[in-house]
Amino acid sequence: MFDRLRAWLEEDHDKSVFSGGRDELQMAVAALLIETARVDEALGDAERERIARLLERRFGLGLWEARQLEQAAERRAERSAQLFGFVRTINDHLPHEKRTELIEMLWEVAYADGVLDPLEDTLLRRIGGLIDVSDHERGAARLRVIARLGIVEEE
Repeated sequence: MFDRLRAWLEEDHDKSVFSGGRDELQMAVAALLIETARVDEALGDAERERIARLLERRFGLGLWEARQLEQAAERRAERSAQLFGFVRTINDHLPHEKRTELIEMLWEVAYADGVLDPLEDTLLRRIGGLIDVSDHERGAARLRVIARLGIVEEE
């Protein structure tokens, strides 16, 4: 497990890392994705699909493994009253640039249904602060996601 974690930290975009069992870092990332999707009380199919694809891509999982991780994280998030356990795992195991990538993943989930709910925006600001990603970096991550997804926001 530690070899896989070290490999992900050392190799900037290796998508085959963590190809296998669940560990606390995978669970923490998945739980934050779930929390982002359900903060507006509307965890829909588009958000579930986006979460599975993000987990699949980030951790080199197969679709079935990604969906299993997603379901386990949803159960864990439902039992957890606070984000701090998940955030502590992120802070303990991810360098700053990987935390910024996590914020991008969270933005992708927030925009999965095509609409950014104010609760999603507030949650991402809160998570960004907890994992030491500045408002500027969080905003830049949001703009990258908007451009990548081709979203046109109303002013």
